Amino acid sequence: MDCYQSQKNTKSSDVLNYLLSGFGFCRKSSAAVQMLCVTFGVIGQLGVIVCGILPRWRVSTYIGTNSLNSQDLHEGLWMECVTQTTGQQQCKMYDSMLELPSDLQAARVMTAISFILGVLSLFIMFFAADFATCVQNENTKPKLVLVAGVGLLLAGLLVIIPVNWSTYNTVRDFHSYWLMNSRKREIGASIYIGWAAGMILILTGALFCCFGRPRSSLSGGTARYHSNRASGPNDDTI
Repeated sequence: MDCYQSQKNTKSSDVLNYLLSGFGFCRKSSAAVQMLCVTFGVIGQLGVIVCGILPRWRVSTYIGTNSLNSQDLHEGLWMECVTQTTGQQQCKMYDSMLELPSDLQAARVMTAISFILGVLSLFIMFFAADFATCVQNENTKPKLVLVAGVGLLLAGLLVIIPVNWSTYNTVRDFHSYWLMNSRKREIGASIYIGWAAGMILILTGALFCCFGRPRSSLSGGTARYHSNRASGPNDDTI
């Protein structure tokens, strides 16, 4: 009977060791995926920076009496630029935020908040990820990862909203019969960069939220063995 019980405990121990080794493999793969997600988050943040700084939210081409008088107009969140056919370019910062239309005013504020929120979320993720050793508490790590994921989701939405708003106004004005052709604009490169950056941040935030789920009880705590046989007075003796 004792030999059978010893074999049973040995099998249980082998099964537990196998599960724990599998969990160690999952931890390593999870760290690799999180590192990849952080890389995508950094790429999304770079896209937000380019989208906010590049004066290509709205573009237009003005053609004068001949082709030599044509000009390319570029409007951004912080400046507007004019490019001549000779290649000369002149840029001017806006004297006041009130010079911008309402959609670009909101876009300036939202992109700035998105950048700050994204940087803070990635900063939290660097400390809470499995490949980092800054946070040792295994119960705190998923919560911090979840906070970082929600922050990146909001950062992505704060880019997508002004980009779509500006696109709608640009397309509406372009097809308006009451607006002169010289004042009509087209969608610039910053809009496409903003779309890509926003989607990358949203997808990265969603993945971080998945990693923020509570882990299995095998990740922490100690394993306990319970014997089904009744305990006797001589159980502690060898």
